[in-house]
Amino acid sequence: MTDLVLPSRDDPVVASGSQALGGPAGTRVRTRPSRVIAVLLALTALVCGLGLLSKQPCRSTAWTSDNIYPDMCYSDIAFLYQLRGDFAHNGSPYAGSSDKALEYPVLTGAFMSAAAAVTGILAGGRDQIDRSRTFFDVTALMLVICALATTALLALTAGTRPWDAALFALSPGLLLAAFINWDLFAVALTAGFGLAWARRRPALAGVLLGLAVAAKFYPLVLLGPLFLLCLRSGQLRTFGRMFAAAVAAWLVVNVPVMILWPRGWAQFYLLSQNRGAGFGSPWYALQREGWGINDGHVLNVVSGGSFLALCLVIGALALFAPRRPRLWQLGFLVVAAFAMTNKVYSPQYVLWMVAIFPLARPRWRDLLLWQSAEAIYFVAIWWHLQGLTYPDMVVPEWTHTGATFLRIAATLYVCAMIIRDILHTEHDPVRAGGADDPAGGIFDQAPDRFGPSPGSTSRPADGSAADHDAVEHARGHTDVDVELAADSGHGDPVR
Repeated sequence: MTDLVLPSRDDPVVASGSQALGGPAGTRVRTRPSRVIAVLLALTALVCGLGLLSKQPCRSTAWTSDNIYPDMCYSDIAFLYQLRGDFAHNGSPYAGSSDKALEYPVLTGAFMSAAAAVTGILAGGRDQIDRSRTFFDVTALMLVICALATTALLALTAGTRPWDAALFALSPGLLLAAFINWDLFAVALTAGFGLAWARRRPALAGVLLGLAVAAKFYPLVLLGPLFLLCLRSGQLRTFGRMFAAAVAAWLVVNVPVMILWPRGWAQFYLLSQNRGAGFGSPWYALQREGWGINDGHVLNVVSGGSFLALCLVIGALALFAPRRPRLWQLGFLVVAAFAMTNKVYSPQYVLWMVAIFPLARPRWRDLLLWQSAEAIYFVAIWWHLQGLTYPDMVVPEWTHTGATFLRIAATLYVCAMIIRDILHTEHDPVRAGGADDPAGGIFDQAPDRFGPSPGSTSRPADGSAADHDAVEHARGHTDVDVELAADSGHGDPVR
């Protein structure tokens, strides 16, 4: 069995922290993947438990207190149970009038309906406020299951690097945003797609991707990187099978609702088209500073055009990088581009990216820098909403505007690190030890039409050396590398 990559011997931040516990793990340490996953699941449960504890001030009053923003415990879950659909009577959330129809994709509506059905069994005879609290509890339990599933799926997808899933399990984003909305459901489905693709099961991967898109729109943008990488590796037929399965799964879920309740089904898409600049977006921040775009059509063009421009840059990188990029490097870049240019950025959107980060850039330093900015934004958005709700309270505009652009800058920093990894693969933690694309499924060790094939001894086009000694020199012989070299006779910490 291939040895697992140990964080204390691979990541400088973890290695430094391990000094208090005796230093990095020795070369004879052997850990079974099942035990790693068990530890990761325990850590995920702990973080989710702390996240639920942070919601307790609001839960205790069933979200009726005036302090939901100062206490930073707001959640859409209890509110939408009362305001959207006919959950209390187990009706379809898409059958009501336009002001009551649910503004979420169909599979998320089904997820909510399942929680509502359980709520009806547990608290059917109570008043609606009390039922909404029970609905939150049931939904939170379902979301914890989604978080646990995401952690396990990431660990399995990462192959010999299962500990990288701790970057999701212990992330501030999971702690702060897990129970604001239902995004973890789509995140878990997307992680399932990732594992199926890594295991070279394109039809199953397509089904899971189609279901993920039926739960939340953002996984759709992953199709672009998949297509370009299949083009570069000569795997377009496989892409076709995956895409056909994704379309079929999406149609199976959506068509019945489209036929029965067309207006309710269209609510999500109409809202996405017609909404103005929303909280957290650069367009909203500019608007608050007097530089906004007030015309909705123009805003759609600017927002969509900005995303398209970034996608063209990512597409050029996918096709013309000296070596074919790894799947989840491009996946993070395109999801981040969507999040940064979208007309709204809700705090829970960080979950989309933090569930990809472990496969894209498994480094604790970059995660902590980025997540610190996300945590600052998390505080700023609730201050901002408190100021809007109670105008007599003076909350400076710069807090929200500054936090918005700080968050975007931190996201761009992570993207820059990933782009550097793509162009100079000696910096890529995954490839530095000689791997190609372990989570890439059919891309792993596949021929490269536009660059050197994996295992080639030629020098990459960027001029960096491809042999082991040059990789070691580029990595700078960190303390982790030196210790490993002393223990095992060579300096490669990623095996």
